Amino acid sequence: MATNVNILCFMVCHLILLSPGPHRRTQAHAAGGGQWAVLKPNIGISAMHMQLLKNDRVVMFDRTDFGKSEIALPGGKCRVNPNELVLKRDCTAHSVEYDVASNSIRPLMVLTDVWCSSGAVNPSGDLVQTGGFNDGEDVVRVFKPCSSCDWEEIGSGLGRSRWYATNHILPDGRQIIIGGRGEFNYEFYPKGAGSGSQVYDFPFLAETNDPGIENNLYPFVFLNVDGNLFVFANNRAILFDYLRGKVVKTYPGMPDGSPRSYPSTGSAVLLPLTNLQGPKIQAEVLVCGGAPKGSYTSARRRRFEGALNTCGRIKITDPSPKWVMETMPMGRVMGDMLLLPNGEVLIINGGSAGTAGWEYGRDPIFKPVIYQPNKPIGSRFELQNPNSIPRMYHSTAVLLRDGRVLVGGSNPHQFYKYTNVLFPTELSLEAFSPSYLDRSFAYLRPKIISPFSQAKLQYGQSVPIRFSVAGKLNENLVTVTMVAPSFNTHSFSMNQRLLVLGSGDVKIVGKSTYQIQVTTPGSGILAPSGYYLLFVVHQEIPSEGIWVHIQ
Repeated sequence: MATNVNILCFMVCHLILLSPGPHRRTQAHAAGGGQWAVLKPNIGISAMHMQLLKNDRVVMFDRTDFGKSEIALPGGKCRVNPNELVLKRDCTAHSVEYDVASNSIRPLMVLTDVWCSSGAVNPSGDLVQTGGFNDGEDVVRVFKPCSSCDWEEIGSGLGRSRWYATNHILPDGRQIIIGGRGEFNYEFYPKGAGSGSQVYDFPFLAETNDPGIENNLYPFVFLNVDGNLFVFANNRAILFDYLRGKVVKTYPGMPDGSPRSYPSTGSAVLLPLTNLQGPKIQAEVLVCGGAPKGSYTSARRRRFEGALNTCGRIKITDPSPKWVMETMPMGRVMGDMLLLPNGEVLIINGGSAGTAGWEYGRDPIFKPVIYQPNKPIGSRFELQNPNSIPRMYHSTAVLLRDGRVLVGGSNPHQFYKYTNVLFPTELSLEAFSPSYLDRSFAYLRPKIISPFSQAKLQYGQSVPIRFSVAGKLNENLVTVTMVAPSFNTHSFSMNQRLLVLGSGDVKIVGKSTYQIQVTTPGSGILAPSGYYLLFVVHQEIPSEGIWVHIQ
């Protein structure tokens, strides 16, 4: 008995000595935390597209040809459109604005069909949204962040039909709009003086097109630190000089050869950019999930293949880059990948079988996963607590200023359907609170004192960030991050970007009050002009963010 007690004591004591602090996580695929809350059981529409704006309101929309939504247009207004495919006269809204602070919904009027469109926030903070279906395929729409603003629509604002295209903000403030169904080309918005509807051929999209399936829609696009664009479509990637229309580097194909773009629909992020003042800034891309080759054809025949459980990670700035493959806790298709303020990646939503498309997904995944990019390979994934609402095809997620993640949508049907279907149309809105928001970490959580929100910053500017922490500060574990709000749809967050402005060099300026000096990015190549969320992170616990405008 004594021997057994000693052994038990040794094991328990050894575990206690080796256990990390409450905010440190080390085990691969370990059970994590995080909490879910239903914010609104019914917002009136299914949130197929989602964008956070500088006034902490989120614009959401689905499509105009779903039939009647569950929310009326204000003031007895009706949308009258002779080109509409379902209802020529529709008195319900297909776009809403969600006010985070008041947890309230305001219906918006969108006239042309925004189904499967794209967009980004321009340098002034306006949402510029492009394309769609039917009468909306070449339309540009602008939404300004104000309490009474509504959609403004510009007919024939594009040179081509943009359905399932990808947008990215460029260093000069324009958007590049790449691809779309049947469109192997790109264009810019706004147009330059005298450029008309200039459209440029992009052979890479033709090369990655699988006839009848495509598998290269909503390509993953990221602005590299050299000013060129990393473009991933199907299972291949290139580095593209959009100014000269030249491919400057061809990356190795995904080792498993499986497609990751729509409708195989994995997701991707540009990992946090660090050492911004160094001579050679490194950039890495992470691509996770998707469906094996042939899955879309199988799903159309009612056979639902298991989703991919792999991620590929590549240093896109390396002279001879190679994909490094990693294994997730489970396969996932139609998942969303979001950069969290502390530099971790949240993988959320989706299913474990099938593909994107009407009724083609199966086996919803309720547990998010946290990916910790700075951990050793093999120990980077951590399972989180589950929700209970399936978030399948046409679900969305965006990061909020308070560190929560807003989750909505899921409608794998051609119309609103609530009964006699496997996955009913989902009109609810949820928030996922990562474990860094747990009350037990309140003593570690910084609070930014200055600058104030909406502060204007210049490139290469030295900025003092003053903050407080209730508990004991570990000054060697303080960083400042800056996150670009993204346009999320179809499992890809366009224009998503996180920059680490600095770490360490913390000074005490008062009781529980500190200051860290950081330098903003040096150019629009690193951080295109516009609004960003700035966070102070202490021991992986982020503050509430503040809005800053860099130009």
